Amino acid sequence: MKKTLKLLVLCFLFASCSKDETITKPEPKENYSPYINKIYEYKPAPGQFINETASGFENVTSEAAAIEYAEQRLKNSQYVSLGAFGGYIVVGFDHSIENRGSFNGYDFSVKGNQFDNSSEPAVVWVMQDVNKNNIPDDVWYELKGSEYGKSETVSDYSVTYYKPQNPRENVKWTDSKGNSGYIEVSIFHVQDYYYPLWIADDSYTLTGVRLKPKSYVNDEGIYCTGNYDWGYADNYGNDMMPNERNKNFFKISNAVKADGSNANLQYIDFIKIQNALNHNGQSGTGESSTEILSIEDENI
Repeated sequence: MKKTLKLLVLCFLFASCSKDETITKPEPKENYSPYINKIYEYKPAPGQFINETASGFENVTSEAAAIEYAEQRLKNSQYVSLGAFGGYIVVGFDHSIENRGSFNGYDFSVKGNQFDNSSEPAVVWVMQDVNKNNIPDDVWYELKGSEYGKSETVSDYSVTYYKPQNPRENVKWTDSKGNSGYIEVSIFHVQDYYYPLWIADDSYTLTGVRLKPKSYVNDEGIYCTGNYDWGYADNYGNDMMPNERNKNFFKISNAVKADGSNANLQYIDFIKIQNALNHNGQSGTGESSTEILSIEDENI
């Protein structure tokens, strides 16, 4: 049950809800939870929080163990890192989330650890279980945000990460634009490898939407990663609420098809959150890596 105070806060409306419904929503289960009940995939990119014991990665050496690790941490409202660009997580609920904007026009939220001028944005994707097999194998629809359609935003951007041969080596990457670089090891995160231990392949490729970094050094000489207006997880945007400053709120009505037209979704069953920055920070801050703490249906 939501607190009454939440109904009084001002919302920011960026797109109208579309109710061009063509698919009948399944009947939800009784006494369903607003929180996720299953993680289907957890595939982070390399990063400073990956394989780190302090982050709860004990004995995570298989894909199943990685998913169990992520599930337990989100159930305890502890952060799960997606690593560098392209790292993602796919989650589901014990019910379908309706496109009805019951909470100030929004349908669900993602909680991160952002604060002003420290944003590590992730693009959010949604899917309907059209074939009703309880597996996220239908079509993903991007939820457009403030950077959608801008010339500096790159769709279908890929980064390939290469497994280091020795402990404490930087992780090399190459991208689909012909660039290359490294995920650099840090004195603050002393695990031997930043490349996920449960990925046996010598390299792997992640593909998604890349946003332009907004990093800068302010007048006090402090390095900042900047903020985006709205529509991204782990972002200090104006789609947060005054009494819940670490939640970004999302509308299913912002889902678009690959050609940019409105997807007109009546409901969703799965959510994918994917880091949208390929960017290495200054002053020992390391790579920009999305962290999430919870994902919640705001209609109930």
